Amino acid sequence: MTHAAIAALNVEVDRAKEIFASLTPAEWEAASGCDGWRVQDVAQHMAATFQKIAAPDTVDGGDSGHTETSAEVPVQQRKDWTPIEVIAAYQEWAGKGVAALAALQEAPMADTVVPLSDLGEHPLHILANAIVFDHYCHLRHDIGAAVDRAAQLPRDTEALRATLEWMLAGLPQMCAAELDAGPDQVVNLVFDGPAADTFCISPGPDGWTVANHRDDDAPVIRTTAHDFVSWGTKRTDWRGTSTGDVGNERVSAVLDAINII
Repeated sequence: MTHAAIAALNVEVDRAKEIFASLTPAEWEAASGCDGWRVQDVAQHMAATFQKIAAPDTVDGGDSGHTETSAEVPVQQRKDWTPIEVIAAYQEWAGKGVAALAALQEAPMADTVVPLSDLGEHPLHILANAIVFDHYCHLRHDIGAAVDRAAQLPRDTEALRATLEWMLAGLPQMCAAELDAGPDQVVNLVFDGPAADTFCISPGPDGWTVANHRDDDAPVIRTTAHDFVSWGTKRTDWRGTSTGDVGNERVSAVLDAINII
């Protein structure tokens, strides 16, 4: 189970509330790290995500089957909301969303595997990790692109562990086509700093896998979990914050294929 993700998420929610309460009118309107979204739109998306978890019938996400397209729908519908309305929505739905996610940590729901549109198939308990990832990324990398105090939020080990669990569980499913189009290259991904750990990305007869071990015969890429949140989602290029076998073209092809939602 991922009960630890709930604790990490509660911390991230408190940080989001503090950041939102501190934003100036100019900061609300500033361009975020999400292409085409203001800081206000990112905050609105975070509120709408919790609303969709707690009361899915009350949010219009369209029927495209694509997560990012669906996320755009409520943001566009609420473009004319005021910051006060956005804050109120986040205040209302964050608690309800966390409660719903906490309920998914208990049997029998926890291990129930469900399809999540283009995110792949996952056990329900890991949805809490997905929202920790969402908050960590949006606060530090997207709102943080315009608001330095958001960029400087703590890089907690607990939040990063929960985030990595979601990203690495999703990687083989979300990036399957791009990985399959490249070389069959095993890569060791070593994370330094908070949430330090080692994972091995490997091709196989049943598709790509990510396992929590090191292949001593394979190339190594070193990065941090914090930076992986950025380059693993294509917000930045992995070459800017990674070391190791960065000149290996086959390794480059594998890393270039990673784009996690």
